[in-house]
Amino acid sequence: MEMNFLALAAAALSALVVGFVWYNPNVFGNAWMKAADMTEDKMKGANMAKIFILAFIFAFILAMAMQMLTIHQIGAMGMVGADIENALPSYAAFMADYGTAHRTFGHGALHGIMSGIFVALPIIGTNALFERKGAKYILINSGYWIVTMGVMGAIVCGWV
Repeated sequence: MEMNFLALAAAALSALVVGFVWYNPNVFGNAWMKAADMTEDKMKGANMAKIFILAFIFAFILAMAMQMLTIHQIGAMGMVGADIENALPSYAAFMADYGTAHRTFGHGALHGIMSGIFVALPIIGTNALFERKGAKYILINSGYWIVTMGVMGAIVCGWV
């Protein structure tokens, strides 16, 4: 099993695409601005190139982690220390039988959504509590990550 750079890049790009739609003023953008205490003045003067480049890099890192959250065969690789060449014959037999099991877009989306709920939501919720943000802020931002991680999981797991 090798890291597919194209799948990871597509998954990372999907985070930006989902964000473009999610935070559009006609979707959740205006509600997010109010919940985040963001104003047009605060947004002016931002270095958008830097923001989007860093957002893509962070999304790429997340896409790499999504492999471990969505592809079960990575656990088998971990059991042999990722040293596939020197693994026992039982590893090859296992991978021959199960190497492509549950490698679908739907399965990846399911695990991505579950990861969003059980990882992103608690992190965003905790930060929001200390930032004195309300439920709307938590729901908008965690909702974005739940959807995004679902899409990323689908791409990473289903792109064989």
